[in-house]
Amino acid sequence: MVRETSLRPEHLIAPIFVTDGEDVIEPIDSMPGITRVSVDRLTAVADELITAGIPAVILFGVPAPERKNPDGTESYASDGAVQRAIRTLKVHAPELVVITDVCMCEYTSHGHCGILDAKQYLVNDVTLDTLQRIAISHAEAGADVVAPSGMIDGAVGAIRTALDAAGQISVAIMAYAVKYSSAYYGPFRDAAGGAPAFGDRRTHQLDPANRGIALRESALDLAEGADFLMVKPALAYLDIVSAVSAAHPGVPLVAYNVSGEYAMVKAAAAAGWIDERAIVLESLTSMRRAGAGLIITYHARDVAMWLRA
Repeated sequence: MVRETSLRPEHLIAPIFVTDGEDVIEPIDSMPGITRVSVDRLTAVADELITAGIPAVILFGVPAPERKNPDGTESYASDGAVQRAIRTLKVHAPELVVITDVCMCEYTSHGHCGILDAKQYLVNDVTLDTLQRIAISHAEAGADVVAPSGMIDGAVGAIRTALDAAGQISVAIMAYAVKYSSAYYGPFRDAAGGAPAFGDRRTHQLDPANRGIALRESALDLAEGADFLMVKPALAYLDIVSAVSAAHPGVPLVAYNVSGEYAMVKAAAAAGWIDERAIVLESLTSMRRAGAGLIITYHARDVAMWLRA
């Protein structure tokens, strides 16, 4: 009766890794219980999520290695795995909100989030052109929300401009406004095949030691037209979730319960050291308490079923 913070299935967004091929359900070793699926197996996944009461998914593309190149052109191919997945979901489950990852790291042969110059340095403004093409291809396929995840300066404004010019004015933007250069991303990079072949991403992701820049970055993305803000990772950055929530009241705020957080819980639970259900519910409730309106979590289906039991 006096609980201040609620956690319900409608607060959850389920990530899905979509890959090429047919009849693919490929387990991800570093993320027990999570799989890469081909588009033809996607409807069954959608049905499970809808039954659990989860209102939204976020799609990550995992192309075949031979479809990658230095410029990541597969990212905006009309027959790409994500584009086909969007069309499939919007026909099969139109009530499901489809969010798409707009980035290049899964599609480039070097694993970086943009176009590189001759010195192997990411060229920000050239990369924006590709991000615009990706977003338009997703919108034309039927995406409800696009989510630029690379922390490329000016991405939100560039994508908003491109979507509006293409007549896609109703497609929303979920900005990875506050994405730290974190060690918690390892299992995701394994799952998506997007680990950098060299170097790192510290030139365009945030230093974990810094707080003020989170507020500046979120304000910039809102000014450029973001409809949602995100803080990533979540659990080690609850102070940032709280600060961004307080700075921008009324703006939908998403916390990303990332792959490293998921993998650690799974490993400890498998060893019998923790109660997985209790730990996960406590952790996600803490994200809601800190100010997150929505949570992207690999535990989404399990949490929804636990809450509805």
